[in-house]
Amino acid sequence: MRSSELANLAGVTVRALRHYHKIGLLDEPERSLNGYRTYDVRHLVRLLRITRLTGLGVPLAVLPEVLDDPEATEVLLDELDKNAATEIERLQGRRKAIAGLRSNGMTPDLPPAMAAYLPVYTAIAEVDPELARYEREQFMLIGQVIGETALATFADYVARRFTFDPDSMTLLRRFASLGPDSTESTMAELADEMALHYQRTFDAPLGITMDRQLIPILTAHVEHVLNEQQVHTNRLMNERFVELARQQQAIRATS
Repeated sequence: MRSSELANLAGVTVRALRHYHKIGLLDEPERSLNGYRTYDVRHLVRLLRITRLTGLGVPLAVLPEVLDDPEATEVLLDELDKNAATEIERLQGRRKAIAGLRSNGMTPDLPPAMAAYLPVYTAIAEVDPELARYEREQFMLIGQVIGETALATFADYVARRFTFDPDSMTLLRRFASLGPDSTESTMAELADEMALHYQRTFDAPLGITMDRQLIPILTAHVEHVLNEQQVHTNRLMNERFVELARQQQAIRATS
């Protein structure tokens, strides 16, 4: 039979057949007088064994060792079974994560640990979709560095402490509206108000330790996503927030 016939019977491509020849998995028959290779049933049997083993996940590089060695095949099958069990566990974990995303109405790009934060994200999205995207991406970056468990703690903390009162929504709208026409005094005033507001909102201990490498990552993200006036206001707010926190610590130390 010709190469195309052999490949068709075995369910492989002629290109794969040539590759098997090249790497020594399948003997290459002599060419006939007309220049064509003629294969026999032995080649078909060998090729069927190759496709069967590769279908089970045996790497091509390992096949020469196991095709003609029953003992080596048994050891390999044990390893393949362990790999399959690990893959099943991984896929079951993925299905569980997908079910969690569906039940919480979350998009696939969000870590399941952010489930508690979803109401906050939804509220921010109603104010400004771009600001909500920024918040969501910040959480994704935080989770990548601190891990899923710590991210769940952080998301739960924010969800419990965040308030949906008119003052909070107004501050978010004012921040979202910042642009080239915003004055220095406008940005400074908003930064002070936001720092005071968030100090009252997030006055309880967080319960987790933020990794130091987060600071440059989150700073770079802020500068990439927010406009110039929002970046400046955010920096002023953080400075004011730190100042207020120090004042609060000094008051507690003297009381």
